[in-house]
Amino acid sequence: MYKVLLVDDEILIREAVSAKIQWKELGLELAGLCENGRQAVAFIKENPVDIVLTDIYMPYLDGMELSKYLYENYPQTEIIIFSGYGEFEYAKQALQYQVSEYILKPVTAKELSKVLVSVREKLDCKRTQERKIDQLNEIYHKYTKNESLIISKTLSRLVSGTQGIEKSLRELEELGVEIRGNAFRVVAAELDVYSEYGDMEKDMKKGSSLMSFVVENISDEILRRDDLGIAYRDSDHCVCLLIWKHAKQENTKHIREICAEIQENVHKAACLSISMGIGCCVTSLEELPYSYESASEMLRYRYAKGTGVILDCADKQCEENPMTLKKELKAADEAVKGFDQSRFEEIMRGIEAWMKARYVNRSVASAYFQQMVQMIYENVSQADDGFALPETVMAAIADANSIEAAMDLVREYAGQGFSALESIGQPGSKRQAAKAINYIRENYGNQNLGLNQICEYLNMSTSRFSSIFKEATGRTFTEVLIEVRIRNAKRLLRQTSLRNYEIAEKVGFSDPHYFSHVFKKMTGKTPKEYARENTE
Repeated sequence: MYKVLLVDDEILIREAVSAKIQWKELGLELAGLCENGRQAVAFIKENPVDIVLTDIYMPYLDGMELSKYLYENYPQTEIIIFSGYGEFEYAKQALQYQVSEYILKPVTAKELSKVLVSVREKLDCKRTQERKIDQLNEIYHKYTKNESLIISKTLSRLVSGTQGIEKSLRELEELGVEIRGNAFRVVAAELDVYSEYGDMEKDMKKGSSLMSFVVENISDEILRRDDLGIAYRDSDHCVCLLIWKHAKQENTKHIREICAEIQENVHKAACLSISMGIGCCVTSLEELPYSYESASEMLRYRYAKGTGVILDCADKQCEENPMTLKKELKAADEAVKGFDQSRFEEIMRGIEAWMKARYVNRSVASAYFQQMVQMIYENVSQADDGFALPETVMAAIADANSIEAAMDLVREYAGQGFSALESIGQPGSKRQAAKAINYIRENYGNQNLGLNQICEYLNMSTSRFSSIFKEATGRTFTEVLIEVRIRNAKRLLRQTSLRNYEIAEKVGFSDPHYFSHVFKKMTGKTPKEYARENTE
């Protein structure tokens, strides 16, 4: 039964909580009541407790200071904080002290009981894990003193090809190990938390030998049960399975099911996630290094496939290159230019699904994501000179431990870009529209001048340009272009004696008849009538 200490400077709250909670039914014991943090510290020194339920604001030593004290001196103690609405932001600072729960006042007995049960279950889980680890530690210390460690080293040398076969077999025979069968596959099982793609705390690294022992022990039990092979520890974070059968076709029959069973049992025993790479099938001991290398290679694809996976080299057809996704990159470019964040996210989801469904090299995928970030920067910085691309963004993408993590960084940077574009708002639209009008005035005589050409000049999608141009000028691009052309045609009709077809060509019309039609529609007169009435 877990002991609970209640700390609150309001006597009515202490009495209400004490009386209304069915402590025994919850598997708890109310060990004491304290008016402030200072009393609580004195009480805990003499009577250690499992759970502390504390208010924030109290005299002498408040709830935050009490949480800090418990975090530094009694890290196994679970902390539940009472907080009023006005205190909630303050209470959130206690995250650094690993507070288990926050409760906003006022709280009912039912709500508080639910929180207490949740914390009790968390403590149950901790104690169960501690017992398992203690048992495994005991077994592990025995293991390091016996011949199993020698067997692992010999098998590692045999499979990797660093020691002659005859010598390895002789050493294994002396240790009572027999390699059977005429077809072999090596399976590499690696702790996800210790992989090159995973971040691992220093304390966890210290325990990596114990963790790999758990994987080895469970794997070996399952393999020996089915007379399928033997497991050995290849390194502090990787365990290998040497699987044998008497026919090549039999060798693939149950391997995936065995790997899945190992994963499940490892998670049950120690809450550890492992990924497994299944190497190619070989028919001689001399070829074992090929199977070993292909098994290790498969684990590299966790970047794309995720962790806790089983990767069989028999499934791998070829490594895909994300750089072939040129259309998607162009579409993302247009989405940014068009200020279309939902379309950008849709494209990102498609890219992510494509990569996860294939075998993708980490470095090439990172380069693709970095190219996408560069594209975002170039587009946004044209509208906002203050928009930057910190080196840390590129570095973080290169260091990301998975496709999901890398894409989250791209999405985050894209979000900053769309926010920058949004903050610029209408003034930015007017600047772009003004640039477009100037370009039309300078190039109206070009018969090929159109929406695509001006959008290429502005480095903007056609949909985005059409939207901001209409918003800024109240007219469409075509309307403005025709207006500029007719205005200059009128000038030429007044000032020159050029023929209609010559004027049409000079102002950008390839068809003189169409020019006459548009001119009359715009002015109410034909070019000849206009010239006769307005010749200078």
